[in-house]
Amino acid sequence: MNVTSKFKHAASYLIEANFYFAVFVLISGGLLSLSDRSVFAYNEALYGALDNNLRIIMVYLALTEAVVVAYCFFSKRFHFMILVGFFLLLMIGSLDFYGEVNTVEIDSDFTGFFLYTGLSHLVYGVFKTDANWRVHTP
Repeated sequence: MNVTSKFKHAASYLIEANFYFAVFVLISGGLLSLSDRSVFAYNEALYGALDNNLRIIMVYLALTEAVVVAYCFFSKRFHFMILVGFFLLLMIGSLDFYGEVNTVEIDSDFTGFFLYTGLSHLVYGVFKTDANWRVHTP
């Protein structure tokens, strides 16, 4: 095994491990939104139609993530993770817009959450679809 091959092997391990962790973070972060142990601070002063909107969005996101990841693994279509990554990155702006329109303060931790999970999905999708990066073991 030459140096390039060792580097690719180590990089592939890190990219895949990071992706699995990002999936865990996204699903658990979304599902924990329903509990008092949520990692995000929700504006408890909301009432009426806005009450719990963001919490429900996070739960839907967690469920969607589980379905999309399962589909990609069973179908071996990992390029969809590139689209998921872009979608997660777009959520940063979407939440800012949601907060502005509804005059609601949005927890700043959402930005880091979506930046990390979005970039992890994007890198993993590119990595899994680029044959030059994949390590082929005999």
